[in-house]
Amino acid sequence: MQVLAKSALRRFWEIHPQAETPLRLWHAIVSRATWANYVELKATFGTADIIGDSRVIFNIGGNKYRLVARISFAYGRVMVKFIGTHKDYDDIDPETV
Repeated sequence: MQVLAKSALRRFWEIHPQAETPLRLWHAIVSRATWANYVELKATFGTADIIGDSRVIFNIGGNKYRLVARISFAYGRVMVKFIGTHKDYDDIDPETV
């Protein structure tokens, strides 16, 4: 899968250095993935939550952070829409970020 908006991950870990390792790991796993559907994604990330508008919520760093991404299986792309702490996540609507 092609991960779009890696710069958003980088900006986040510059502010939250403890998030760098888990975000790099997430990026590496997703970049190597060849998911064709949500079943295959869930086989890789069992705790991921699938929501509307082709979006998935990933728990990052032992659930310290949340990442919302829009997935296009047909094009093999994952677009990072949001990365934040749990508190930050509570202040957003993951279906519209």
